[in-house]
Formats: sequence, structure tokens, C-alpha cells
Amino acid sequence: MPTINLRGAQKNYGVNSANAVSDLDLEIRDGEFMCLLGPSGCGKTTTLRMIAGLENLSGGEIRVGDRIIDSVADGIFVPPEKREMGLVFQSYALWPHLTIERNTDFGLRLRKLPKAEREARVERVMQALDIAKYRDRYPSQLSGGQQQRVALARMLAVNPGVLLLDEPLSNLDARLRLEMRAELKRLHTEFKTTIVFVTHDQWEAMTLATTIAVMNEGTLQQMGTPNDIYDRPANRFVAEFVGSPPINILTFGKPGDSDVADKAEAYFAARYPQLRGIDSIGMRPEAMGYAARLEDVPQGSFFGEMTVTGVLPTGGSWILELRSASHTLFLTTHALPRVDSGEHVFFHIPPEALHAFDAGGQRITEADAVLRSNTYN
Repeated sequence: MPTINLRGAQKNYGVNSANAVSDLDLEIRDGEFMCLLGPSGCGKTTTLRMIAGLENLSGGEIRVGDRIIDSVADGIFVPPEKREMGLVFQSYALWPHLTIERNTDFGLRLRKLPKAEREARVERVMQALDIAKYRDRYPSQLSGGQQQRVALARMLAVNPGVLLLDEPLSNLDARLRLEMRAELKRLHTEFKTTIVFVTHDQWEAMTLATTIAVMNEGTLQQMGTPNDIYDRPANRFVAEFVGSPPINILTFGKPGDSDVADKAEAYFAARYPQLRGIDSIGMRPEAMGYAARLEDVPQGSFFGEMTVTGVLPTGGSWILELRSASHTLFLTTHALPRVDSGEHVFFHIPPEALHAFDAGGQRITEADAVLRSNTYN
């Protein structure tokens, strides 16, 4: 399947309503596993439905290679059945009166494929998804995870150029979700199918995607690899949406009213005098460490003294809740904490792990220091 391009794509459901999707530019390359990530109502499902042809654009266009499949300006709209795309919904949408084998070959029968080719395709995908042993059962006789495999097999059997998945794992329990994530990753590697996957689950996106597009209020916030999204968030929204526990934010500009933030502001002013316009900084809990004594704090780190107010075990790690007069911070450690509630500790974090943001929430880096210096002076 050629590259899919959305150019200035918009969707509006009424004259007086806000855009569900606004001026969206998105490129989905052949063989890519693209996750559309964001909170409920951010426009990710609407975007998927526009790609599938279930929603007409209100503005802009969608191209597959050089072929326009939806354009308001040109009056072009290619119906869903002619887009060579397969859609798997949040509900499994299996035929209850058909066996698993008949559900799997349903699309192939509609396309009137020869029997031998149909049976070969069905056997291949059923074996790949480990549901061949259930071929004579009915959907009601399978678990939720098995039914989801059948829904995927039905789409893969018709060999779509693009597989569109709308939160397909949200109805599964935690164990099945983990298994199905691994299954989807394996299927993407094996079948080389372009996948567009809608989810609000950040870990689902981080573990599955080759590329993540983070959306909020109908607009694209950032697109990049999982590492880009996590390590170099484009703005505060992305930084705060991705990560568990959430990133710690310290806001500047309130002298005397914010103890730890005052210290962070002084730290940045001394270490990075070329940076201007910093409104807040973010600190990932897992990038932070702690020390019982000041002399154990690594040289050059940003640090502060706080009180431990909670030690929260999560299984393979622990979360420390730290408080000062004005702030509560969270710190993650994989080693058994040697501190108790009520004790004072020094948190610390290396300077390269600090994320700086301006008043508009946009990321500030040393690379654009000269530009921002000219802007704010």
C-alpha cells in the first residue's frame, strides 16, 4: 500500500460546533505501525473513520499515493469498500450463527474467491493466530481474547492494504491485553501490513507502534517514534499525557511562594544563562534518584530536600511520594527503599533529564536558545 497522506483534514459536525479534527497533516508510510494516541474526544477515532471512508471530510484531502480518495475541494469521495482497507472495531462484530471458520472466510466469500485460494488463506491466518483448533466452534464458545483473534483473522484473510484498529483491546482483561499486544506486534512483523491503531492507553502505543501521533482537542500535538515522544516531548501536554506516574512539573515565576520551583529557576539561570522564557520544567519520576545525605547527591545534579510522605510498592518497583511546603513530587525506584515516611531525603536528577517549557507549554532546548534569547530580550 502506498503512503497515506492527510493534508489539512478537518471534520466538523455542525456550524456552531468546534472541529472534531482541525487542519490535520499526517503521513502514514507503507508497512508502518501508526498509533493515534490521546484522551477521549481528541479526534483519533474520527481520524480513523475518515481514513476508512466512514466519515466525509469537512475540509482538506486524503491521498493514497497519488490517488485522491477524499477531497472537499475536488468533490471526490471513494467509498469504504473501494479503499482496500480493513477495519476492526472495539466490539468484535462476529456473526453469532457462523462457526469460527465461516466468520474468518466471510469477506473472502463476499469477494467470490476460488475455494482453494479461500481455504489456503483462511488456514494460514487461523494458524498464525492460533485459532485453527476452534474452527468448528461458535463465537459464544470462545473467550474475549479468542474472539478478538477471530475478528483480526477475518480482516487479515482479505489481505487489506491497511488494517485500521479502533481500540480493539479495550474490552480485554490485563493479561489478555498483554498477550494480544504481543500478537499484534508479531502479526505486523509477519504480514508487513500497514496498521493504524487508535488507543488512549499510552503503554499500548509505546509497546506497539513504530510511530505515534499524539492528538488533543482535534489537533496533532507531536508525531515521532515512541522514544521521541517519551524523551523529547514537544510540549507540556505530551509530557504530562505520556508517562506513569505522570511527569513532575515545577512552575516558575512565583518567588517566595514555591520553594522547590525557586531553586529550579535559580539552577537554570546559573547553568543555562542563554535560555530565556522558561515557565516550567518537567522531571520524569524514573529519571530521579534520592539520597539520605547531601554529600551523596551526584555533582552537577538539580536537587532539593523534601519529606517522604509515602512509600508505594507497585510490584517490580516502588514510588516515593515527596513533599515540601509547596510541592508534591513522585520518584520511582527499582531498589527496595531504605527510607520510611516522615524521613527527609534529597531528590536529585541529572540536568540532561530536565524538560523545559515556555509559557505556551512548548518545549525549550539549548538548540533554540539564541532564537529565544533574541525573542525575550
